Amino acid sequence: MKEVYSFTKSRELFSRAEKIIPSGIYGHQGPAEGCYIPVDAFPFYSERAQGSYFWDADGNRFIDYMCGYGPNVLGYNDPDVNAAADAQREKCDCVTIPSTVMVDFADLLVDTVACADWAFFAKNGNDVTSLAVLTARAHTHRKKIVFFKGFYHGVSPWTQKIDYPGILPEEVANNIYLPWNDFQAIEDVFRTQGDEIAAVIGQPYMHGNFFDNTLPAEGFWKHVRDLCHKHGSLLIIDDVRAGFRLDLAGSDHFYGFKADLICFCKALANGYNVSALCGGEQFKSTVSGISFTGSYWMSAVPFAAGIACIEKMKRKNLPELLRSRGELLASGLRAAAEKFGYDLRITGEPALPYFRIANDPTLALHQEWVAECVRRGVFITNHHNHFMNASLTEADIAETVEIATEAFSVIKDRHTK
Repeated sequence: MKEVYSFTKSRELFSRAEKIIPSGIYGHQGPAEGCYIPVDAFPFYSERAQGSYFWDADGNRFIDYMCGYGPNVLGYNDPDVNAAADAQREKCDCVTIPSTVMVDFADLLVDTVACADWAFFAKNGNDVTSLAVLTARAHTHRKKIVFFKGFYHGVSPWTQKIDYPGILPEEVANNIYLPWNDFQAIEDVFRTQGDEIAAVIGQPYMHGNFFDNTLPAEGFWKHVRDLCHKHGSLLIIDDVRAGFRLDLAGSDHFYGFKADLICFCKALANGYNVSALCGGEQFKSTVSGISFTGSYWMSAVPFAAGIACIEKMKRKNLPELLRSRGELLASGLRAAAEKFGYDLRITGEPALPYFRIANDPTLALHQEWVAECVRRGVFITNHHNHFMNASLTEADIAETVEIATEAFSVIKDRHTK
């Protein structure tokens, strides 16, 4: 039996934090956001991290399948990425004019990403999805943007919903929301509003929260691509979450089509804060004319880290490695669930799996299982996709399956009684 962790120091820290930080921990990592249920099963603060593990404030070690919500793609504290960042830091980082390494990074991205003729750098995924929408509207002189229901494209007002706090109706008045994989719905909207649509924005596959993830239907992206081309609208792929884990040339390339604009962030520099918008030559002058920048967007250290990260991902043939690790994990977890009569659904791509125990439509059973895994050292969350990273070993996966098996046993016993 595995030791069941306690989180005394995390709770003490949170008690301090909620007095001086809004919500104590704000945003998607906060305990009130729905991914940590029940809250008492989860640690709140980390102390250190290495490879596939992090240690919380109480010294508990976790095999981490959230990977910082995606940025950890090679392993925490990857020595090659850190060495490149440290070497650049000795030279310069945030300077009045950009470092030469910015040009090197852009060159590498253009050589790596199939649809890229240029690269524009920022800090967060939200920065580059927002720039992509600005670019589409500036280029087409149109207002409307097509989204697929279940999307997440950041936190700017244009990405949110009319009933969210602080969001004005006019900020989302030009959003069109369509069902994912619905050929007819997107055809209908282009037939009736095609001359008003600036862009379609979508994740390469539907990897939203609180529902099984869904791959694109056969021919779906080609159909969308053809409609955008026919009506003069741009096709934007938000590859912030899946980028490089499926295909180093971009997830559009993985699914066999070409985006006009593509957004990267999470896996771009193994945790160093940089994001990128890439796109076709015909949109470069439009981007050049947009007023969009930030104080730290040309910092050199993340560029150097990004170069080292991409080069190492290439050496490791990262997408194939993550796919095989994801398939091994899925196989072990399904077998563990079946021993106790549970139907564990694992959806999405193997490199970014989404888990759900389907035996209970209330989701409570799934939340119990996740909680028992976390209490024993496997960090997963309730209703979000997970992430493979290159440092995850077969021994880590075996330990994960062992802990998951014990967690299934605990909830089976609990519900039998």
